[in-house]
Amino acid sequence: MLNLFDVVLYPIMYIFPAYVANATPVLFGGGSSLDRGKKLFGKRIFGDNKTIRGTLSGLVCGVLAGLIEYPFFNYMLAVGVLLAMGAILGDLLGSFIKRRFDVRPSTSIPVLDQYLFFAVAMLLAYPLGHAPNVFGIAFLVALTGVLHVLTNMGAHKLKLKKVPW
Repeated sequence: MLNLFDVVLYPIMYIFPAYVANATPVLFGGGSSLDRGKKLFGKRIFGDNKTIRGTLSGLVCGVLAGLIEYPFFNYMLAVGVLLAMGAILGDLLGSFIKRRFDVRPSTSIPVLDQYLFFAVAMLLAYPLGHAPNVFGIAFLVALTGVLHVLTNMGAHKLKLKKVPW
């Protein structure tokens, strides 16, 4: 039988470290680019918008989110580490793909920008178990799409991002 905890509350708690890791670079990023201007086959690896400080702050804050949940769910520290790593790796992979296709930095590619961080985070943490059930994952897919739009619009209005996507 489905209940609010299994479909909504637990999935939100589970994905929280990935959401934090994905959002933190907007707040604490900036500085030197992660790829240091290096190119692969004549194209930037990630571009100027992926920074060392943003990457590290995302990882640290995502792990801290898992640590906050650890007293309540003792597996969330390990899961949180993998979710944070997956969120950052998924975001970097998205930038890498965009650079291969000559997509300008800060240009939105629907689905890739909204869900790659989520998909890589879920895949990386899946082997540890404890993932939400299929209904919880479906809820998270919908929630991630809505939150992506709302948080990016909010960050743009607060002048934390140059573009609202």
